[in-house]
Amino acid sequence: MMRSESTFTRLAGTGLAVALLIGLAACGGPPKWVEKGSGAFNEKDSKAFYGVGSVVGVRNEPLAWDTAENRARAEIAKTFETYTGYLMRDYAASTTAGDFTRNTEEQNVERAIKTVTTATLSGVRPIDRYKDPKTNTYYVLTKLNLEEMKNNLEQAKELNAQVRDFVRKNADKMFDRLEKEEDKRTTR
Repeated sequence: MMRSESTFTRLAGTGLAVALLIGLAACGGPPKWVEKGSGAFNEKDSKAFYGVGSVVGVRNEPLAWDTAENRARAEIAKTFETYTGYLMRDYAASTTAGDFTRNTEEQNVERAIKTVTTATLSGVRPIDRYKDPKTNTYYVLTKLNLEEMKNNLEQAKELNAQVRDFVRKNADKMFDRLEKEEDKRTTR
């Protein structure tokens, strides 16, 4: 009888310890990549582009995951090509009428910004997912490996030879330049 109580006590203690470990892991917060964000990074001697996408407020879980993944892919695309148009219009008038004691003024300031990204990227894959239980925000991390991208460019038939050769020759230089800009941004 003593032996079974001892075994039961050990099992109960082990179960409690496992439950505490799981609880502590769940309270650990988001993965580092959520806070690090999108960009060009050199991870374990592998140059790659990473995109972090997120969505909040979507109750349909499969739709939320798809939306976060699409936004992560868009983050990678924005690394390559983004067109931004900016327009600001400023209007001000002061009018005096009659006996010059009444003055009417009006102002109108408008600002419009349009950002467009269009890119066809082959080889972008989701590599991690995270759901913040406090905010119900869905996060997806996507990756485009630089070497895979260069290999895909070799096989791309829709790109003309000049563009393909330019990208192949300058891919490493562009990546290094992007990585330096990311380092400057994170050290500020």
